[in-house]
Amino acid sequence: MILWTIAAGAAMLFAASVLAERRRSHRRDPDRVGWVPWTLLQLLAVLLMVFSVAMALARK
Repeated sequence: MILWTIAAGAAMLFAASVLAERRRSHRRDPDRVGWVPWTLLQLLAVLLMVFSVAMALARK
């Protein structure tokens, strides 16, 4: 059960980081870049999600 919760949290983090990256790429002022590496967060969230789903399915 906890692995599915982790997977759902990682999916929500992925969705939030996709929206944030889209917002950053369509900003009006190109000099206001920000400091959060959204692409790296997307990658880590997907890896965590895939790993936790695989582990949850292996436990069955």
